[in-house]
Order: sequence, then structure tokens, then C-alpha cells
Amino acid sequence: MSDAMKIFLTNDAPAAHWGTADVTFTQDQARIHLQAGDQLRQVQQAARKIRSQGLSEVVLSGIDWDLNSQWAFALGFATAKAEGKIHWSGDEALQAALNARLESANFARHLINETPENLSPVSLATQAAKWLAKLGGDKVTYRIIEGEALLEHKWIGIHAVGRGSERPPALLELDFNPLDVDAPVSAALVGKGITFDSGGYSIKASEGMLGMKCDMGGAATVTAALGLAIKSGLNKRVKLFLCCAENLISGHAYKLGDILTYKNGVSVEVVNTDAEGRLVLADGLQAASETGAPLIIDAATLTGAAVMAVGTNYNAIFSPSSELLMRAQNKASAVAERVWPLPLDPWHKEMCPSPYADTANSRPVKGGGAGGASNAAGFLWRFVSPDAQWLHLDLAAAFADTANGLWAAGATTHGMLTIAGLLED
Repeated sequence: MSDAMKIFLTNDAPAAHWGTADVTFTQDQARIHLQAGDQLRQVQQAARKIRSQGLSEVVLSGIDWDLNSQWAFALGFATAKAEGKIHWSGDEALQAALNARLESANFARHLINETPENLSPVSLATQAAKWLAKLGGDKVTYRIIEGEALLEHKWIGIHAVGRGSERPPALLELDFNPLDVDAPVSAALVGKGITFDSGGYSIKASEGMLGMKCDMGGAATVTAALGLAIKSGLNKRVKLFLCCAENLISGHAYKLGDILTYKNGVSVEVVNTDAEGRLVLADGLQAASETGAPLIIDAATLTGAAVMAVGTNYNAIFSPSSELLMRAQNKASAVAERVWPLPLDPWHKEMCPSPYADTANSRPVKGGGAGGASNAAGFLWRFVSPDAQWLHLDLAAAFADTANGLWAAGATTHGMLTIAGLLED
């Protein structure tokens, strides 16, 4: 620690010879010069610059570091190649909160950045379950349904999307229950866990496929959020469903024109095998609805349309409940994450029509056509209990294809704190 660079925050301008630099150095110290505006963003950008200088260990020094500013620094300091070491500022309680965030984020980051070859659907489900079981002890129980057994339980979508791979698809059903055996479920989480997405027969271009190891980012994010909530003393029963599959091409793969009839009776024509995320989430949302949970949250790297709408520094959120949207916005703001609501009306359920089935899984045009993110949310809505409040997060900010001023290339874990906050509410 004595050799680590000390990092200070200051509202003072840099010395004249530094010009307009936002980070300056003197011997074993660096100063981040804050200006008016979004100072947390400035801290994160400064952390990226400091890490790019080759520093792997730093001490956050001085009295100006609060929870959010230290977390912003940690996000900018993280890379896919190495975690780095940050010595936090503040009292034991503050440092414990930061360590809980970092451990949960690092778990998700490791999964998302893992190579597709090393992370099969069953491996994703198993690693998530074992990590949560380690945190929750005997309060956590789970089972993994894989391969042909999915059909026995009528989980049609996960099976269809994953059957083209030699490695079987899987559904993780996990129960965190710190209360009585028969306690009601307070919330259910659903995560998209596509460990690699080739697009199937609607195959992606090479540049669009390169980052598709991140397509299980929703599963990693909800798992990390539940883990963080458990670390923070969550005293509510929560169920978790991870919908895990590889979307590959083979003689066994599902095809355009196939019709899937789901457990709830909804029939779906496949018009785009690259719109696979909503097909697996449909199973997870039905499973979540069966728990009777009054709150259902799903997270998925679902549509490019969400990225086009809100960019890569926001996650898009959808809900039929304006009150829940407001809660999500307030929670995100409190933890310095960014969400933005996009339209979702009942008629969005009908925006992917099919002459052969109740609905199609997309529209047969490039990118799903106008309003693609809302249309995808409308599709998912068909599989949610009308008795539950439902929040859908389209994780536009979950992964950086290339390094930029805020993030190193790879997983960002943006959204984890928002979901954890909603669970703790």
C-alpha cells in the first residue's frame, strides 16, 4: 500500500502548466480536478485515464470521497484483463458496502467476459447457483432443468433456442428464503442467459457476433443483484430464474417458420431466429408468474433498438405501471445508475402479427422495424401474470464492445445496483 498512488478529489483548477487537464500528478499523488456538471462521470473518466497509465493499485485519499464517487472510480478503474486494487476511503461501514458491491460486480463481470467456449448454458446456471448458495447458505435451494427435461416441464422456448447446440440449454430455478418455509415470494427475477448468440439461421455478421458472449448479461446482472442484496441483509423471499442457452446453427436448430406453443397456450411463429432472447424469457416470465410474486423484474441484453434509442450509457426500462417506472428511476438515481423509460402500451402486444400463430417473435424486417424495443417488451408482456407488477430492463449499457472514455472493453455491470435497490425496497 505504501507504494500505491494516492488519489485525491479537488474542486481547484490545475496549475497553469497543466493547462485544462482533469488529472494531474505530483510524485506519489494524483489529483482529479472536478468541474461543474456531472462530477461522478468526471470521476469515472479520470479513473479510466489513471488506469490507462498502467496503475494497478491506488489509494483513495482525503475526506471528499463518498460512496457514489468511490464506486464511480471503481467502475472506471476496472478492466477485463485484471481487477486492480483499490484501497477505499471512509469508515468500516462504508468500506464494507463498497466491498460488497465490488465482489458482486466482479462475479458478474467475470461471467460476462468469459469466453463462450468456457461458459456453456449449464455452466452459467451452475456457477450462478453455487455463488448464491455460498452467500445464502441453507437459505438457498435450487434445481437446474436441462436438455430434454425442459420439454417435460413445458419450457418450450429455452429448449427450442438451445437445441441447435451440442451443449444443452438449461433453466435455473433458485429460491432464496430467509423466512418461514411457506413464506410468500416477495419478488421474482428473470435473466436472459444466452451464452453465445450466432443469430441462428438469421445469422449475424461477423462484427455483430464478436461481442455476443455478453448475451448472458441479463442473467449475470440479476444474479449479482440478488447476491448484493443478500450481502446487504435481504430479509425477503426472492426467486431467481435464469434462461440459459446457446443460439447456434445445426441440423437440430430451430428454423424460421417454426411455431412454438408455450405453456400458457400462446403460439409464436419464429420469423427471426436472432430474436431468441424473448423466446427464452417467455418461459422465465411464466415461471416467475407461477410463484405468485407481486413484483417481477427481468433483465436482458435484448434489442439493438434500445441501444439506438438510449445509447450505451442508459438502460431502457419498460412497465405497464407508471408507479413502478418511477420507483426504478428513483432507485437508479440514488445509486448513480441511468435508466430511461420507453413506451409500452397494450397495443404493443399486437405489433408482431402472424398469419399462422397468435404472434410472431419479431417483425420480418431488418432490426425488427420501428419501435423494436417496445414491440419486444409487448411480446414479453403476454407471458406475465396480470396480478404482478412487472419491470423489464433492456440492458443497453451492460457491455462495451470497445474501450471508451467511461468503460474498459467488456462488462460494465450497469443495472446491478438498480435491481438490488428494488429488492431491498
